[in-house]
Amino acid sequence: MCAVPIGTHCNTLQHTATHCNALQHTAMHCNTLQCTATHCTTLHHTAPHCTTLHHTVAHCSTLQDTATHCNSLQHTATHCNSLQHTATHCNILQHTARHCNTPQFTATHRNTLQFTATHCNTLQHTATHCNSRDSWICAVIHSYAP
Repeated sequence: MCAVPIGTHCNTLQHTATHCNALQHTAMHCNTLQCTATHCTTLHHTAPHCTTLHHTVAHCSTLQDTATHCNSLQHTATHCNSLQHTATHCNILQHTARHCNTPQFTATHRNTLQFTATHCNTLQHTATHCNSRDSWICAVIHSYAP
């Protein structure tokens, strides 16, 4: 048999078991620390990525604001072009109205009306003459009429 008394052997086994428990606890603690270190590394890696995403979101918001502003400016420019076109059209009408109100235009218009009235009187005279007994003259006048 064993030269070591049974009580001492049990104490040794108990001490060994306690030591193993301590080692197991230490191993779990080390695993926890390693897991924490890995997590911290991941967080450290993720933090700049989050900052980049935040910067990108801010940049996109700025671009969206700029696009909205540009659309407003484009709408304003289109509106101004429409107003400018209308103003140009009004200026042309105003110029035409001024031209029509001049004495020279009025005199020319009167002369045209007077010429037309004279021509109508001539035609009326011809028609009256043609309706009379000398209708053979009418055929001759019509052949020479302008």
